[in-house]
Amino acid sequence: MKMYIVGAGPGDPDLITVKGLRLLQEADVVFYTDSLVSEELVARANPAAEVIKSSGMALEEMVEVIADRVAAGKKLVRLHTGDPSMYGATMEQIALLKRKGIDCEIVPGVSSVFAAAAAVGAELTIPELTQTLILTRAEGRTPVPEREQLRDLASHHCTIALFLSATLTKKITRELIDAGWSEETPVAVVQRASWPDQKIVRTTVGRLDEDLGKHGIRSHAMILAGWALDPDIHEKDEYRSKLYDKEFTHSFRKGVKA
Repeated sequence: MKMYIVGAGPGDPDLITVKGLRLLQEADVVFYTDSLVSEELVARANPAAEVIKSSGMALEEMVEVIADRVAAGKKLVRLHTGDPSMYGATMEQIALLKRKGIDCEIVPGVSSVFAAAAAVGAELTIPELTQTLILTRAEGRTPVPEREQLRDLASHHCTIALFLSATLTKKITRELIDAGWSEETPVAVVQRASWPDQKIVRTTVGRLDEDLGKHGIRSHAMILAGWALDPDIHEKDEYRSKLYDKEFTHSFRKGVKA
């Protein structure tokens, strides 16, 4: 017995993978979190499929519903927002389903971090500036391991993407500054990345809380921070990659000295 966990992407229904869409169109049952997944995407499912909303269900209830349908021979697709591997709470579902003899195949999706970067036209890894991206969340009601406190992660001074943290902007600013970040470090916040009502706020570490308050952003937002988010960074010649440098030799092209 088998079910599918499919990454639905960040919001835009066109951002599901080809494989994910095929499975959705073949499914006998579509199980999805109606508070997060696009209704337009769900409408592209097999017209004969049973569609079940899960936002009001606890874990055990969800597992019972899935197990019941799969045991009846139904092809079930569980749609998860973004990519299931990031804050998707998938492992706890998989563990309980395995106890019932049900296997899970995971189909990756486009994460909101990359939809947000695309929305602001950012490359998150810039040569000679930062080659590292940290994906994390600020500590709120959900604890963060002591070794993964934002202040400690930020000490690397690379690009940071913060999920599920828009209500914790005062804490974010304090911890970034404690890690030695300048108050003028660029920040880009994208609320509901790729949705029709997407909202972008460009700010700095020092003004983050104030600017998000002005725009009423306290949920469904991706916070991208670091000098890679400087909108003028691509105009600076010192941060160009070697890949397209005419003097740089690689296996497909011999460099030519100026």
